[in-house]
Amino acid sequence: YSTECYLLLIALAVSSFFCNAGLLELSLGKFRNVLLNQTNPVEAVIRNIASNVTVVIFQVHAQQSIFLSPSNPSVNNSGTGVDKGLVSILRPQQSVCTWYLRSRDASQVLSTAISIPYMEKDPIPGGCNLEFDLEVDPNIYLDYTLVDIHIKFAPANLGYTRGANPPSCDSGTGQNSRWRLRYDVYQYFLPENDLSEMVLMSHIRKMSEVQSIKANGIKMLTLTTDDKTNVYFSSLPGQGVIYNVIVWDPLWNTSAAYVPVHTYACSFADLVDNCSSLSKLSTKVFFTALAVLGLFTCFFGHRFWKTDLFFMGFIFTAFFFFVFITRVTGLGYDVHLTLTAVAGIIGGLFLVASWWRSGSVLLCMFIIGLVLGFLFSSMVFFTPLGDYRVFRDDVVFWVTFSSVALMIPVLFIGCPRILNILASAMVGSYTVILAIACYVYTSLAYITLDLLRRVLNDYFSRAYTNVPFQTNDFIILSVWTMLALSGVTVQLRRERSEVPFPPHPYVTWKRERERRSTNVLDPSHHIPPLRERIHNKLLHIKEFFQKEQPAGERTPLLL
Repeated sequence: YSTECYLLLIALAVSSFFCNAGLLELSLGKFRNVLLNQTNPVEAVIRNIASNVTVVIFQVHAQQSIFLSPSNPSVNNSGTGVDKGLVSILRPQQSVCTWYLRSRDASQVLSTAISIPYMEKDPIPGGCNLEFDLEVDPNIYLDYTLVDIHIKFAPANLGYTRGANPPSCDSGTGQNSRWRLRYDVYQYFLPENDLSEMVLMSHIRKMSEVQSIKANGIKMLTLTTDDKTNVYFSSLPGQGVIYNVIVWDPLWNTSAAYVPVHTYACSFADLVDNCSSLSKLSTKVFFTALAVLGLFTCFFGHRFWKTDLFFMGFIFTAFFFFVFITRVTGLGYDVHLTLTAVAGIIGGLFLVASWWRSGSVLLCMFIIGLVLGFLFSSMVFFTPLGDYRVFRDDVVFWVTFSSVALMIPVLFIGCPRILNILASAMVGSYTVILAIACYVYTSLAYITLDLLRRVLNDYFSRAYTNVPFQTNDFIILSVWTMLALSGVTVQLRRERSEVPFPPHPYVTWKRERERRSTNVLDPSHHIPPLRERIHNKLLHIKEFFQKEQPAGERTPLLL
């Protein structure tokens, strides 16, 4: 554990004393870790609240579901979830706030709690809620699939003094109403390959208050009151992500933060395909086998030309077949992957056979260049460029993507050997990265996965595709770069004195056959036809099994 984790363990030991007593004393703006269970609710109390504080947002975070309510719980003022918060609108002279919290599971749940104060000029998150259960709802609601993550929240309202009536939410759209408010959506990535509660507790603190959110989070977009208060992001199963929203009042230059929400885009409770075992066995087998062939192609692709053709034909056919069968049929994932592998093998063999028959290097190089172009174009849109609003339009995106992809075979049309070596090294080494992603999380897998998601899902264009880039990704990127550069270097040195491409086998065979039929001085000219040679061989075999006849005269003597 790190020093930070040890400090959290000490804090947890101290807080457990209060949990046993059923009382948790809090201070404004200070985090406290607490163990919750289902049978003994914990009473959280804040005392001596200053008179200039008009609103207190109390929030609790855990990896398992918890129940949070005020002293008089009802449907409109309590809630359940892994990231839950309640707003307390303070009355005149009120200086104490009380909440009750417990876990929904019988086992003990580690959680962290904080109460954040706001003044009369600060906007109130969720103050104009018309969609969710709470009367004033500062929570961010999150849903996820394997493809995308959807967050939504209630609009905020303007702040006001204690005892006053809240400003109307629909009285007008001028600068004196809530319509002047702006919403900044932030994203924060937890450390890769770490699903522990301690890590979540330590990092959720960085996304709870306005200043720490601005210092640590990544600002993704800004919404006005005219925009819908929901945003989509690409799903990253197994990778922890925290989202939060800061509402800003430009008139008073004041801000307030909603309750942060986190997700791993997977379930800890599922027995199969849970957060600890996301990759299916079929996926591991498929990409591991592809990586073995890709590693061979990375260093020897141009030398073993037919193997290179098979590899590129496999990838090209498998990609489009997987898209087609997923769009058209409703078969299971394992069946899809098996049929895709079979189709890829057929496609690879077909490309080899077409070259053997026609001898068209140009057609083969166009396919190879297209595969490299698709990878290069995916890398371009993997950068922040892919999140530009203009590319939310599918027509603009696909025209731009196709143009970048087609640029590669067009640029290298005059030097096909260089194109083939670059393609075999780059694409072959990337299959190794995809195989690594089956065992260890890496964001580099989403270079092509996000492209596949956009092809298969009509609404994926609305999702922001930002991904973390941490130590693990830098190491794997270095491996990819090393493999690609080594593959290019080895192949260029080996092939510099060789012919650009091997001779076409079918044409060579026809030329050799004509030479043998016309050149009588060639010893091969006198070789019998294949049919006659087979017949002679069979006669020799037959004679081998015949019984040897005894020597001597077998006819009667003549008188």
